[in-house]
Amino acid sequence: SKDLKGAMETLIEQKRQKLSTVEKLDEHMDFASQLIFAQNRGDLTAENVNQCVLEMMIAAPDTLSVTLFFMLILIAEHPTVEEEMMREIEAVVGKQELQS
Repeated sequence: SKDLKGAMETLIEQKRQKLSTVEKLDEHMDFASQLIFAQNRGDLTAENVNQCVLEMMIAAPDTLSVTLFFMLILIAEHPTVEEEMMREIEAVVGKQELQS
């Protein structure tokens, strides 16, 4: 647990350093950046920021897999939507081979 906490603190500090050196801040504004700025304003503590980032890292794979599962079920249950999605993919990708 201490190793994971230390790793999160290191990642957050790296993000903080990157934010302090970028020219266009809007290109780097993500949830972690918002948390860092909330801490800078005094709205959150460093521990709050660390905990939020840690929870995002731990929870993301589970929520993503469940979301993808239900998305695929919904697509399978609605063939007209699937056909429309395939037409859009073909229009955007063309003859190129799809890559993950």
